[in-house]
Amino acid sequence: MNRTSQARSFDMAAADYAANRPSYPPALFDAVEELAGRPLRGARVADVGAGTGLATTLLRARGAHVVAVEPGPGMASQFRLGLPDVPLVIGNGDNLPLASGSVDILTYAQAWHWTDRNKSVPEALRVLRPGGALALWWNDSDSTVEWIADQDARLRRLFGAAESAPDPMARFRGLAPELDFATRQMNWSRSVTLDRHLANLASYSDFLVLGREATGTFLARERALLAALFPSGTVEEHYVVSLAVAVR
Repeated sequence: MNRTSQARSFDMAAADYAANRPSYPPALFDAVEELAGRPLRGARVADVGAGTGLATTLLRARGAHVVAVEPGPGMASQFRLGLPDVPLVIGNGDNLPLASGSVDILTYAQAWHWTDRNKSVPEALRVLRPGGALALWWNDSDSTVEWIADQDARLRRLFGAAESAPDPMARFRGLAPELDFATRQMNWSRSVTLDRHLANLASYSDFLVLGREATGTFLARERALLAALFPSGTVEEHYVVSLAVAVR
């Protein structure tokens, strides 16, 4: 399956994505403001690959004037249910449906890796005003936590990925060599039920294209393992947010 098809797989699980995916810590938006050199309050922000609106909600709460850009009709429909008063346009980062020089801050919350850099970089530079900022970030499980490292190893085996855990700095490599990115990494955590933790896993694109039977088999085994580790039924998930910001 190609990258575009895999990205669009989220449309199949938009409601589950909205209900179970982790959000972002306040420290992330403090860092965006610091590295962009301006407050989010009053800024014209375009949130690209907005999905169900996890980042859009928090950007607006910081006082930004946000327009969302989302390619998937299923995700867009779920977005409108939660944020009916936020402008939303169908489009993607390779061909932004935005006017040139119209944006103060262009954000990609876990979405930049779905773009073609040869197209998305020129498009970002086109829509940003002079002095505007491109902000990219990702939420990754913190593999320095033992149970998460073990789970990640099981996921890598299931999907035939590299045996070794990814380098925490890997998100910052090859973003866009022509842009001068400043970077930050932040640790945070959330407590969720075991059911919600497993539902979050099931919303990953790899599981969405794996198929229901294989996904169910893996998650049943995972439930048994985690129930022994977390007998209270509450799972403490740990994350690392990787942020990169470039000012035009």
